[in-house]
Amino acid sequence: MVYKRYQQPEAKSVLILIAINIIFLIALLVKDNLYLTLGLQSATWYKEPWTLVTSLFVHDFPWHIIFNMLTLYFLGSYLCNMIGDARFCAVYFVGGIVGNLFYILIEHLLGHGNSLAFGASGAIFAVAGAFTILAPKMKVVVFPIPVPMPLWVAIIGGFLLLTGLAFAVDNSIGWQAHTGGLLTGLIAGYILKKRRKYILL
Repeated sequence: MVYKRYQQPEAKSVLILIAINIIFLIALLVKDNLYLTLGLQSATWYKEPWTLVTSLFVHDFPWHIIFNMLTLYFLGSYLCNMIGDARFCAVYFVGGIVGNLFYILIEHLLGHGNSLAFGASGAIFAVAGAFTILAPKMKVVVFPIPVPMPLWVAIIGGFLLLTGLAFAVDNSIGWQAHTGGLLTGLIAGYILKKRRKYILL
């Protein structure tokens, strides 16, 4: 009888996405006006449809990219290992694009004119939503709360917290993209679970 040691996949897609985000950050530090070229402008996006994707790799403040990349690494690695690179990338990019479309739609409905949006949060919320459906009872620790909690509590709690901050304190937080991404991820997770296209961890 032959035994083969099992090694967990490296979630290469997640590492590649993080590397691309860092490359974009360096480019933006060198040439600041790239924000206007790569960011998503709600009034003129149809003239530059590629910004639905490029805006997912643009960040401004250090905390913005640090928080997003840490979340992507921890949640994304688990999800990628569960469903594979191809499905993970599909969830990530479809969720990010749908999140951006939600942002555009709601901005137009609210009559906010031309606004500039960027960041990977919509795509990351899609990853979080899919992971929540596939492993809702997984225990996680969210800094600075030292007590483990079910994954679904952490994700929904984080979404509500950021949405509340957007309305109460900082209206620059793209809650619209978060909403579109999270809903896309929840739907994707349901489809994957229905078809059993994942690995139990």
